[in-house]
Amino acid sequence: MQATIVRVCVVVTAAILNHPLLFPKENTTIPEQDEELLTRMKEHEERLEAEQARLEEELSREEEQEAGGDEEEEDKRYGWYFWSALSLIIFLTIEVCRQDFACSFSARRSSLADEEVLSVGTVLTKALFPDKGVLSSFYERCIRVSAQEARRTCEFVEGFADDLLEALRSVSDKDTDMEVEDCLGVGSTFESWSVSKPLTCDLIVPFVPPEPYDFKFRLWCSPSGDIPLDMQGSGRIKVAKRGADCLCGTTDLGEDMLCLLHGKNDKPKPDDSCDDLLCFKNTSYLAKDQVMKWFQISFTKAWGRISHKYEFELTFRNLDAPGALKVRFRSGRVVVLNITPVVQFEDTNAYFVSHFPSENGSSSDTYWSLSFAVYEKNLLKYLGKNLPENSCHIRCLQILSFLHKKQEGLTGKSALTNYHLKTALLHLLLGMKPSAWCFENLELRLRDIMGFLEKSLQEKWLCHVLVGNDHVPGEILVPEIFRTAEPINLFRPLVLQRQLYTKTVEHFQEMLRNACVLIQEYTPQFPNGDTRHTSMS
Repeated sequence: MQATIVRVCVVVTAAILNHPLLFPKENTTIPEQDEELLTRMKEHEERLEAEQARLEEELSREEEQEAGGDEEEEDKRYGWYFWSALSLIIFLTIEVCRQDFACSFSARRSSLADEEVLSVGTVLTKALFPDKGVLSSFYERCIRVSAQEARRTCEFVEGFADDLLEALRSVSDKDTDMEVEDCLGVGSTFESWSVSKPLTCDLIVPFVPPEPYDFKFRLWCSPSGDIPLDMQGSGRIKVAKRGADCLCGTTDLGEDMLCLLHGKNDKPKPDDSCDDLLCFKNTSYLAKDQVMKWFQISFTKAWGRISHKYEFELTFRNLDAPGALKVRFRSGRVVVLNITPVVQFEDTNAYFVSHFPSENGSSSDTYWSLSFAVYEKNLLKYLGKNLPENSCHIRCLQILSFLHKKQEGLTGKSALTNYHLKTALLHLLLGMKPSAWCFENLELRLRDIMGFLEKSLQEKWLCHVLVGNDHVPGEILVPEIFRTAEPINLFRPLVLQRQLYTKTVEHFQEMLRNACVLIQEYTPQFPNGDTRHTSMS
């Protein structure tokens, strides 16, 4: 009898411990749990009913054999009734919990259907890239750009831009037109990770107002700034005349008083007198559209002055971007360049940009985006000095940029850009040991970057690498106003625009799925099917 009761206890305990509600399968999705739950419950109940019937039969036989037993056996039978009742209560409790659990899962599925959830799992990310040998062959065949060719292209572009800007100065009116300064090379080609063919060179050209005007700035992170929250990383540029703050321009000093700074007939004019200095209508704030029109007209005049010196064709690739140019030589070789007018923020290496080459337009004409391209180039160069020889960080960025470009050709453009890829790389470079970036870890680092972007898309949050980041080395000399500012979310447009987020997620998912196929497709193979492994130098 005691053995029978023990067996009953074991059966009940096993039923509880093995119940699917208490210990569900790991890595099981919600639909799988919901469908398999009923099946497993039914199987458990059938086995338990059969076992209970068998035990009842044994008890019945024992009771017949031990009829008229002593009082101790009677107590044992009461013990059996007690355990039977307890098991029944447990089963009823589990059944009630099952109903509540099923209802909660149903509600959860309904809510998830209305949410935008990134469904790319870690399994897909881990199976993303082939081995190092295949990646090496793919890199050599499709991506690697000759350092000598890139250097020659950059030298030609910088020399041509200098000549063009000198001609622009000669056709400008020094008293009324903006004055352009020397150009600066930024972006992927000057950072040695461009994969575009033909090579695309990005140049920025600072300009300043004519005498006696100056630029005054209002940043989004200034204590007294009036920049909207959706314009993070932007600012406004006010054109003000030097000395306009003098009291003699706004106060009647009387006939007996004379300003020591300005003569009787040389009083400063109010700020709203600079409409002709590329400002927005009826304001003293610099307008991007006005600047772009001025820049394009000036460029056209400048090229007309020096075109006889060159034996190539120069065309504007995009009328909405004043410095989007394409050079075509007689040999058929093509060089693409973007020359963008910018305004230097005080005496720093941060620049207000009239437009970005990948930008589709801005909602406001007086809000200028701030570019940290010079600081980013310096940061990438600084971090590269501490990495192992023949490190893989540039190759990672080139491979991902290539895959991103190919995916855009298949599904069109999305909010995801090469700048986001570079930002993810810089975050990882700042957060990982330099030894992790040796060439042997190319595949692992590619997975890390894509995993970082996957998580950022899930959270709709990707911090700017320089603004509000304490991990940036002091040698980069980022101004304090930006180092101490609140971090900028580069994925903020995805928070505000649901449709854009959905398209970007789909683009990223397809990029993940197609990565291995594209790499294998572009990887050279021998006739017997072996991959050609090319040494990386």
